[in-house]
Amino acid sequence: MTCGYVAIEDRHTGDAGRTGQHIRWWDFGRLSWECYAVLMPTQTKPHRMTVAEFLDWASAQPRGRYELVHGEVVQMAPERELHSVIKGEVYAALRDAIKRAGLPCRAYGDGMTVVINDHLAREPDASVQCGVPYKRRNMILQAPLIVVEVVSPSSERVDTVEKVDEYFSVTSIQHYLIVDPTAKMVTHHERSEGGAIEKRDLLGGDIIELKPPGMKVPVSELLPEIEWDM
Repeated sequence: MTCGYVAIEDRHTGDAGRTGQHIRWWDFGRLSWECYAVLMPTQTKPHRMTVAEFLDWASAQPRGRYELVHGEVVQMAPERELHSVIKGEVYAALRDAIKRAGLPCRAYGDGMTVVINDHLAREPDASVQCGVPYKRRNMILQAPLIVVEVVSPSSERVDTVEKVDEYFSVTSIQHYLIVDPTAKMVTHHERSEGGAIEKRDLLGGDIIELKPPGMKVPVSELLPEIEWDM
């Protein structure tokens, strides 16, 4: 039996929809939630996957990166080299800033999950968490303080609009950085002491002050000059 579709988020075309290919998920030793919804009586609402169910399912997949968006699995498309390289620079810049400041924090690249609510989980391109003990098998950031997304033309609307509201609904998050390699600019969203979200655009000569936790990151380290062979 084949049933269900898998949602694909394509960062290069901007499409976030469903593929035209049916997926046999019996190979993974369980019935997919999409198949479950199809097999249920028509009067029953389709099952929306919870974050706990999603993490259990995603950890069993042999390959691929996924997010959970309003109860649906969204597969993240392969990245272009520019996106991948800048993500690495962002992680290194955050890690180095933590070391310079001597903070009890840790920088993460992509792969860790930020839980927004019971049916929504994002995977930022980089993040920082402070004062949380390491757990070898953990997949979730327990108290993320800084999250970062490297924007591309196709992900711009989600990164600059939807994720601002989503990330700041997580009470521990104080800073959301949007790194734009094309514009060579970083947009810093910060939660003020009064709770309002303040926004500022920063360029190559600027320094980003992240308080808390008390560290500074030059924009030039997030967006270094790189000679690309076109």
